Amino acid sequence: MPPSLATKAATLHDVAREAGVSLITASRALGNPSLVSEKTIERVQKAVEATGYIPNLLAGGLKSRRSLLVVGLVPAISVAQFLPTVQALTEALDAAGYQLILGQSGYDHAREEKLLNTMISRRPDGIVVTGLVHSPVARERLRRAGIPVVETWDLSDHPVDMLVGFSHLKVGSAIAGYFLGKGWQRLGIATGDDHRASVRREGFLATVGREVPTAVVPAPSSLALGRLALAELLEKDPATEAVYCSSDQLAQGVLVEAQARGLRIPQDLAVCGFGDADFAAHMQPSLTTVHVDGAAIGRLAAQLIVERCRGQTVAQPVVDVGFRIVERQSTGGPSVKTGPMPPKGS
Repeated sequence: MPPSLATKAATLHDVAREAGVSLITASRALGNPSLVSEKTIERVQKAVEATGYIPNLLAGGLKSRRSLLVVGLVPAISVAQFLPTVQALTEALDAAGYQLILGQSGYDHAREEKLLNTMISRRPDGIVVTGLVHSPVARERLRRAGIPVVETWDLSDHPVDMLVGFSHLKVGSAIAGYFLGKGWQRLGIATGDDHRASVRREGFLATVGREVPTAVVPAPSSLALGRLALAELLEKDPATEAVYCSSDQLAQGVLVEAQARGLRIPQDLAVCGFGDADFAAHMQPSLTTVHVDGAAIGRLAAQLIVERCRGQTVAQPVVDVGFRIVERQSTGGPSVKTGPMPPKGS
């Protein structure tokens, strides 16, 4: 910045002078308002607005050992299924006086480790990770740092600290059981290459009891990758009856590709996704999927972080929020019309 454009940042002394109070009174009005009158607080707040003063939270954090910041790590903010978690986490933390900072790991464990190392050095009050921390080095450093950590969107018998999630193995098994219950035998899987999607595929195959044609695409998934995945699956088995997709975005692409090929859904091909994205219920046909309460994951993660920061005992450090299959038209839900409408009055 050119010297002519540089301006000196307002200080607490400027605020005190503007408000006509002592430096200690200005400090108390901003940092411990219970010690001063409401009239004084109002004067100081107006002085803050007039001077443009921004408190040095880093300096205050060094004294109190509190940054009032919580780090959230997600694979990619573009993934629809994580958005309710991020929103609920942000709102719940804000209500408790904390702010959320997001980092993207990009489904890369090495990148996740670098992000965690950087964030730990900044001494946040808590860390919320989407998925499990897989790096042994990162896990050990988190434990030694003593920062409250909540792993989410997964389940483990050995979390780093606290955990809010569900079993991806059980999700895969439940979807396979649902498919088999429908009588479908010519099955296909369209899946991302990330860890959680791979675990769901393991659960699916374990319940089916045999190998199933699979199209693997790079995470994060997309509509375009879903179209490519179905093309690959139909090349492997043109008589495929039902496809399980590791995300609703992939399933959306599978549906588009199926319709482009003139396949009827679900008569010729049934499709199931995962995540219950906001568009899933509004597609035509609507998408059968697996619902996970992402907002509840965010609220519970925030609650665990805040309780730990306040020195409270966490009664339940591991929470399984479960999941449910939401049946819609893409697998023959009740609103699907499989034949012509009967004439009126028949």
